[in-house]
Amino acid sequence: MAAAQQIVKSLNTAKEVREDMLLIFSSFDNRLSNITNLIKKDSDSTGVRFDAAEKVILRWNSSSSNPDTSRHSLPWEDSPHEAAEYLSAVDEILKLVVDVSIRSDNEIMDRAEAAVQLAMSRLEDEFRLILIRNTVPLDVEGLYGSIRRVSLSFAANEGEIDEEFESFGEVDSVRGCFHDRGASLGDDLCVDLINADAVVELQEIADRMIRSGYEKECVQTYSNVRRDALDEYLVILGVERLSIEEVQKIEWKALDEKMKKWIQAIKITVRVLLSGEKRLCDQIFNGFDSIKEICFSETAKGCVMQLLNFGEAVAIGKRSPEKLFRILDMYDVLADALLDLEMMITDEFLCSEAKGVLSGLGEAAKGTFVEFENAVKSEASKKPMQNGEIHPLTRYVMNYVKLLVDYSKTLNLLLESDEDEEDDGLQSEDSELETTTPFAKRLLLLISSLESNLEEKSKLYEDGALHCIFLMNNILYIVQKVKDSELGKLLGDNWVRKRRGQVRQYATSYLRACWMKALYCLKDEGIGGSSNNASKVTLKERFKNFNACFEEIYRIQTGWKVPDPQLREELRISISEKVIPAYRSFMGRFGSQLESGRNSGKYIKYTPEDLENYLLDLFEGSPLILHHMRRKNS
Repeated sequence: MAAAQQIVKSLNTAKEVREDMLLIFSSFDNRLSNITNLIKKDSDSTGVRFDAAEKVILRWNSSSSNPDTSRHSLPWEDSPHEAAEYLSAVDEILKLVVDVSIRSDNEIMDRAEAAVQLAMSRLEDEFRLILIRNTVPLDVEGLYGSIRRVSLSFAANEGEIDEEFESFGEVDSVRGCFHDRGASLGDDLCVDLINADAVVELQEIADRMIRSGYEKECVQTYSNVRRDALDEYLVILGVERLSIEEVQKIEWKALDEKMKKWIQAIKITVRVLLSGEKRLCDQIFNGFDSIKEICFSETAKGCVMQLLNFGEAVAIGKRSPEKLFRILDMYDVLADALLDLEMMITDEFLCSEAKGVLSGLGEAAKGTFVEFENAVKSEASKKPMQNGEIHPLTRYVMNYVKLLVDYSKTLNLLLESDEDEEDDGLQSEDSELETTTPFAKRLLLLISSLESNLEEKSKLYEDGALHCIFLMNNILYIVQKVKDSELGKLLGDNWVRKRRGQVRQYATSYLRACWMKALYCLKDEGIGGSSNNASKVTLKERFKNFNACFEEIYRIQTGWKVPDPQLREELRISISEKVIPAYRSFMGRFGSQLESGRNSGKYIKYTPEDLENYLLDLFEGSPLILHHMRRKNS
């Protein structure tokens, strides 16, 4: 009996054919005549189950004329019992439609298809509402697990500079220009984008829609809601939807702010939002691998493309040195994000677009670095620093390259392809260059260009001594910036020693250019005879000339500026070692011949101790006038 019943079912024949088959079975054996009743009972049971399931679905249908419909208008999450009943009804119909007896009944199949269509429409609406109602607002302030802020600054300084070069300095006399690399997200950062309680309900609905053949509607509904949520998250993160043309019209200060927000948005979007979306797709569409991949790609595409469009706009925009650090930040953060994107996204187009923008940012960084190099070479301000102090060009360039060291790894990668082109310009530099990195080589060229520019600017000084002071100040500043930072590791100790030797050479040149005339007044030549019978007229002239030289030097060089206290002290000691012994010796040999005469104070105005005290006033940047010296002497 069971075997005969199964045969009838498995053949999946029409009702009339099935009745004929039952008659044939009965003719074989009278005992099989009861199979008709069994088939009828089974069919009746199936019909009852179908009717019950259909009734539940129709009762929930919002377009039904059933007066009881209003009591089922509560949110899905607030009526768990009814929701479970509804899903069971859908399961029942999906189970019954594969039954042979149902599939052979056209009337019931039509009703089943209508019921499934109604159910899917209702489930699609509930799916959308649950997604919307349970979206978790983005808590930006709480996103930073462990924060590392790198704030690097340009030293503040006053001074005139060529407008083209000044554009990337952004430095004033009150505060430095800080470059903030932003916050780093904690490695363990993980947030829920949908309330956890709703995920199970979403998974149950998605399962029914996909098994019913409505995967397209399910994916579309999910993607639309989550895409809108991601758009809202970007707005919260400060990322605007701008065209490439609009980005390129933005002034630098406003653009810099948008670039900073973009950098943080990339970190948060990839590390938090997209990874959260990926996890959500895996949970809701568990068991449907191809569908969850499509769902994630469709959800993420709009958000990622909006971010990439801004990156592309920056990459193809006007290149100017002040943009370099921010472009490098954008390159670094996108390079890191690309690794995660390629693991999450299977959409080759999206990954290709990201790689293209990354390449564009790399080219922009290289081009901007070249702009900076050219700006250093071509800066041609003709007004010399009045007191021989450190030139703004030197401050800007050295603080600039000091910041660049933080990007050594990135710049080595970007500049590696240009390395051969630059080798010719390095032949005159240290032999250590054979083992240095591409970035170190470019730094050497850059600082060499700076030194050449400073050498040209030193020629603007008519006073040879001030020429030496200017070069001493600037070269020492360069050396200190290199020695006190990671630049020292790149350029090496030999480079530092060589520049310190230059400072000493300029100090010697300064003494020769400035004090030789005063020291000549203290020589014995031309005085005539021994110390006892030297010409008083000549001695008076010598003391008078020395006083005049010293006072002129004092008047001028108290206004000169040597900012470094150690260099300032070393210069004073060098002067003292040259001048004071010579003056003391000359005064000891010939001073007695004038001291006994009238108006001796007119010629012997200073003791050696006076001179030593006056030397302490040199290079302070505050010129002292002649009567001040006389007042001190009196």
